[in-house]
Amino acid sequence: MAFDTGVDPAGLSDDDLFRELGSLYRTRLHTLRHGPDAALDNHFKRTAELETEYMARFPGREVDPDRLTQAF
Repeated sequence: MAFDTGVDPAGLSDDDLFRELGSLYRTRLHTLRHGPDAALDNHFKRTAELETEYMARFPGREVDPDRLTQAF
């Protein structure tokens, strides 16, 4: 079964793109732990679409060189 993952990320405003990414990140663990394979596949695909769009829009994003060593 194929699922439509949503609006084309290129058509989203910056605010909508951030909102969509935030929603995915909030639901990630629940989808991983409890979603059927189709939901998890859909989550992977949508995450890749949105993150690819983010990287295209913000190639000079602020990068914290200590990010890998920080505990959150």
